[in-house]
Amino acid sequence: MLKRFLPDEYVKSVFSIDPAALKAKGVKGIITDLDNTLVEWDRPEATPQLIEWLEELKNHDMKVTIVSNNNEQRVGEFSNPLNIPFICRAKKPSRKAFLQAMKEMRLSREETVIIGDQLLTDVFGGNRAGLYTILVVPVAQSDGFFTRFNRMVERRIMALLKRKGLIHWEE
Repeated sequence: MLKRFLPDEYVKSVFSIDPAALKAKGVKGIITDLDNTLVEWDRPEATPQLIEWLEELKNHDMKVTIVSNNNEQRVGEFSNPLNIPFICRAKKPSRKAFLQAMKEMRLSREETVIIGDQLLTDVFGGNRAGLYTILVVPVAQSDGFFTRFNRMVERRIMALLKRKGLIHWEE
């Protein structure tokens, strides 16, 4: 059970993820969380650096779908100007939104990765859906109300994973 919280990869930010390397592994699509993964949870729009990274994904023929537990207004206001499809109120770690995103992108599990900043929602949900999971360091040090609770639980899970020798990176 503990291994379900273990990401396949851990990086400092989405900008550490090389689209060419993903493509070489057969990846054709990315499901990504929004808040504290792509931008701070309270930032309404994409940064210039993020727009550039998303363009690089497009140049590598990568499909992107944002899957967020946040509401339609928040996710839509961020995603629509970028022409990125999204699924809001995803109820992660439920597999349903991940499977829906893959279906809409017309991709298989082997062709899709999930990128997120939370073990309890993004990694656990992605692993349950059979996806390659990439955990990123949260963009902001602050979180919304429910995420603060998740972070407390995550710290305990991370400590347990470290004690068991399952993770080898620094927080």
